[in-house]
Amino acid sequence: MPITLLYHDVTPIQAEDSSGFAGPEAARYKLTPEEFARHLAALAGKVTRSPLAASTPNELRSAPRDAWLLTFDDGGTSAITEIAGQLERRGWRGWFFVSTDFIGTPSFCTHSQLRELRERGHVIGSHSCSHPERISRCSPRQLLDEWQRSRAVLSEILGEPITTASVPGGFYSAKVARAAATAGIEVLFNSEPTTRLSAVDGCLVVGRYCVYRGMSDTDATCLIGDPLRRWRQSASWNAKKIAKKIAGPAYKLLRQQLLRRVSET
Repeated sequence: MPITLLYHDVTPIQAEDSSGFAGPEAARYKLTPEEFARHLAALAGKVTRSPLAASTPNELRSAPRDAWLLTFDDGGTSAITEIAGQLERRGWRGWFFVSTDFIGTPSFCTHSQLRELRERGHVIGSHSCSHPERISRCSPRQLLDEWQRSRAVLSEILGEPITTASVPGGFYSAKVARAAATAGIEVLFNSEPTTRLSAVDGCLVVGRYCVYRGMSDTDATCLIGDPLRRWRQSASWNAKKIAKKIAGPAYKLLRQQLLRRVSET
């Protein structure tokens, strides 16, 4: 079962809004170029093979025990200006998941940049159309529209079927996966830190371990090689999941306030 790392954008300090979504909550997951370079160097010293760029369910199910993936959410411009180059210098390729309503807007990749990423060997997938704040609360009809339209947009840009996607905001549910399967998504990544693969209506669901700004290269590498480190992130994630369920909107408000204070210091 492959181990999948979840990254977002790579931006300089105090330029977090230059790529991807704006604001302190999004900035929490944007590494600096120097941090990202250290992460890749540490990973290169740990792994025995390049990250997978095979996108079919069967290829993922049959992946070697030491297989791993690098994924990048949102579709910010740093995908082409910073991330792809750093990966390619090591002979690596990544998975880039794009929220299609934002293509060509400031801080997001353009049509031509997405085509270039694909031509350079990276996997391009859907990250929904509008990046709903809480996609698991969308109606079945809204969910189907998010997946179908985003697939259609990317397919037209790239000239090929789009069969992979990732869930925006981490708000996964079986309803989200069922809609993705109906829309033609074959592989769906969420933000649950697990190596366990599951399937919903034929759609393969893959968990990911989240990487954030300030995480050391040692900690990032341990997510690949240390089951205990992965268990710790899983335990923390599940505790937050319970807190979100109990506190509801108050949890999100408190988190936003705390992140805003951190960004102002």
